[in-house]
Amino acid sequence: MSQAGRPIDPVEENRMTLMDHLRELRTRLIWVVAALVVGTLLSMLFVDPLLRFILQPLTAAGTQPIAIGPTDTITVFFKVAFTTGAILAMPVIVYQTIRFVAPGLYPHEKRNLLLTLPGIMVLFAIGAAFAYFMLLPTAVGFLQNFLGDLIRQDWTIDRYISFVTRIVFWIGVAFEMPLIVAFLARAGIVSGAKLLSFWRQAVVIIAIVAAAITPTVDPVNMSLVMAPLIVLYALSVGLAFAVYRERTPRD
Repeated sequence: MSQAGRPIDPVEENRMTLMDHLRELRTRLIWVVAALVVGTLLSMLFVDPLLRFILQPLTAAGTQPIAIGPTDTITVFFKVAFTTGAILAMPVIVYQTIRFVAPGLYPHEKRNLLLTLPGIMVLFAIGAAFAYFMLLPTAVGFLQNFLGDLIRQDWTIDRYISFVTRIVFWIGVAFEMPLIVAFLARAGIVSGAKLLSFWRQAVVIIAIVAAAITPTVDPVNMSLVMAPLIVLYALSVGLAFAVYRERTPRD
């Protein structure tokens, strides 16, 4: 309660000045960078088995990547270590992001946001697994056989690693859509009715995203990306209908 006897707005109570925001941002960035450094250093101990795991879809197709530059193998080593380190640091990154935006939220919104943290990691892992075990073998097989009777397929290790990390990362991010939409609906920012009325535009956006993620131009691989994204969008609409709560007006 305030001195005048009025209840204190929890958002007003957490209001920060510009300098406070900058100091808070600096603190959160320090934590994020520290988590990335620690995760990368730990990942360096396991680069060899990780690299074998990443190369498995390619070696299963009977192809071994090549290095055409003197520093390619070193570049690949650090790229694998940093990417894995970023995945290990993901909980810290997400948590620090939540802490940074938390002062602008009501207490129940903060609780809901913190409760989504485990789900974010689980959905990212499911999406990454789907990309690696379902999408990559099909994509690699198609690319290896496309004009294979005319052109010898010699893939460089640096391009293959970039190819794999792009697909796995963005599919993992896409699988987090239902949880993010559920949080926004619970906070009253979006509703199931709005999302449902937006379905035509959503399909077009999903097709564009699938085309950007898909490493090939064939409709088979694009459909493999589009299908789960459409299912995730439908699930997001259903969750928005289920958990939507009108947002409390603020002064």
